[in-house]
This record gives sequence, C-alpha cells and structure tokens, in this order.
Amino acid sequence: MAIGLLTLELYLPLNDSLKGKRGILKPLIVRLRRDYNVSICEADAQDVLTRAVLAVVCVSQSSALAHRHLQQVANRVEHWRGDAQLVDYYIEMVG
Repeated sequence: MAIGLLTLELYLPLNDSLKGKRGILKPLIVRLRRDYNVSICEADAQDVLTRAVLAVVCVSQSSALAHRHLQQVANRVEHWRGDAQLVDYYIEMVG
C-alpha cells in the first residue's frame, strides 16, 4: 500500500474577497473529489486572497499508481478555469 501527497500552489489573480476565494476553490475541490476519489483540504494561505495551497491525498496499491494518479490530478488543475492558475506542485510518497 502506498500513500501519495500532492501539494498544489494556486494563484487567484481576479479574487478580492474570502467569499470569492471560496467560490473559486469549492467547485474545484468538489470536482476533483468526485472525478479522482481523493481527499483534499486547503492546507495553507487561508487568509491570503490571491493564493491557495491545496493538499491532495490518495491511497493506492503501489507508489507508481499513486504517483500517476496524482499527476493526473495536477494536470486537471493546470487546465482548470483561468481564475485559478497552477503556480507549482510537488508529489511525495508517504508510505
């Protein structure tokens, strides 16, 4: 069993309120949970209006499968709407 952690750093250029930030992130989180069966939380920069850090976790049979799965999630976020731009991401294997 392998546990993979994907950390996504997003830039929200058009956002000017916490309500607006929630309106951008919530649909993204719901879509990723539904389409990829992963767990997601906002891990950092909760009070920063133009930045978001999301932590995405998946459990798989092997580390190669978990890494591939998280890479697909990162690619999906990269091609998400223009109001949430992927700045950087990194994948770690925990177990």
